Amino acid sequence: MPIITIETTVKAPLDVCFDLSRSIDLHTISTKQTGERAVAGVTTGLIELDKTVT
Repeated sequence: MPIITIETTVKAPLDVCFDLSRSIDLHTISTKQTGERAVAGVTTGLIELDKTVT
């Protein structure tokens, strides 16, 4: 079975990348064209350990 590997180089500090990966606001912006939005749980800001978003 073939394996596909994708590498992306990001010129930013690790902590910035990590925070952006858990940003509800950034996700909402990135899916604006589909109308996706957070409706329950953590709906803005950064999601934390053991928190949920719907």
